[in-house]
Amino acid sequence: MALPEPLERLINVFKKLPGIGEKSARRMAFSLMQESETYVQELSGALIEMRTKLHPCPVCGNITDIDPCSICSDMLRDRNTLLVTETSEDLISIEQSGVYSGIYHVLGARYSPLDGEDLDEAVLCKLKNRILSFDIDEVIIATSPRIEGDMTYFELLDVLEDLDVNVSRLAYGLPVGGSIEFADRVTIHAALESRIRLNKGRNGKE
Repeated sequence: MALPEPLERLINVFKKLPGIGEKSARRMAFSLMQESETYVQELSGALIEMRTKLHPCPVCGNITDIDPCSICSDMLRDRNTLLVTETSEDLISIEQSGVYSGIYHVLGARYSPLDGEDLDEAVLCKLKNRILSFDIDEVIIATSPRIEGDMTYFELLDVLEDLDVNVSRLAYGLPVGGSIEFADRVTIHAALESRIRLNKGRNGKE
């Protein structure tokens, strides 16, 4: 049975979302059909506002509607520690756990040759300049414990090798093959507390 074209188009749009298959997309589409016109307009308005008002923070790369973002603007943050994430989703997960009070840097990319993804030179230069400009003592690499995260981590190690800064990586607590965005507060706290020191910077201990 052929579905009406507007319904088919909506289902196809939903199928483009991560983790949404044919059946889930169809349920979402039929669910929206049962909602009031007010709700549909509210949803439409929220989507348009998201696309027009949200953008990467010019300082850290986090998603924001103000410049700089609320984290970069917070002068009470520890500005000697920089935590590097692959995405804003990972940043939000760590921030909402309430166990980290430093500043962040979102790469907005990862190194995954099999998927045709690379860390652009501009992305790496921006990270290096941020570390040097803010006189950072420690860089915490918070890439996910997956193959792509490991490859990104090694790329960052090469970039940071010549900088006089302590480098560590989230450790115990994050399951191999997992994702930071799905980790709970206790898991993130354990990963931060047990992070592995990778080299010694100016404040490194013997």
